[in-house]
Amino acid sequence: MDADSRKIPSHEVTYARLRDMILFGHLAPGAPVTIQGLIADLDAGMTPVREAIRRLTAEGALLPQGNRRVAVPELSAEMLEQVAFARLAIEPKLAELAAPKLTPAQIDRLEAIDGAVNRAIASGMLPDYLAANHAFHFALYEVADAPVLLDLARSLWLRAGPSLRAVIDRYGQEAAPDMHRAAIGAMRAGDAKTLARAIEQDIRQGIDHIRQALAEGH
Repeated sequence: MDADSRKIPSHEVTYARLRDMILFGHLAPGAPVTIQGLIADLDAGMTPVREAIRRLTAEGALLPQGNRRVAVPELSAEMLEQVAFARLAIEPKLAELAAPKLTPAQIDRLEAIDGAVNRAIASGMLPDYLAANHAFHFALYEVADAPVLLDLARSLWLRAGPSLRAVIDRYGQEAAPDMHRAAIGAMRAGDAKTLARAIEQDIRQGIDHIRQALAEGH
């Protein structure tokens, strides 16, 4: 555990690590994992792991399976449409709210994160791509200073992230959505509406790939 992590309660560190395992597709949707296995993977005690599971179950990111097992829910077509509706309502609005508050330094940071996204795609490093893509979106959304919308966006990504990894695993890097260059251009131009549209198109690309995979029975 690094110096920064030591300042955070252990149960919060464990929660964050398990959340990231779900978010970045380290736990395949529908595949049960044992609580003892998670304790080993997270290098944490029984109590913080159980608390993390409880919180993530309440957020809809895990399902109890009985016999001390849990699983990431598989995304149904019906659930996908609900997630798509909510993401397309919330995330472009967060981008629009963030636009007038962005500083040149923050835009430079977002461009640097996008560089990490592109490097991960080029090298075929899927976990790195998912982590950098998430970092790009939430570095932007956090600038909006809209905590209710931000919390909702985080919850929605927990539901969609594992399925996006499965889709990219199946279809390859061309399934990785990325309208980030258009978004950065809009940020530098101070154009909130164009930024919101770029984020909307980015989301639609990812949702469309997941929708296609579900329609094909994957």
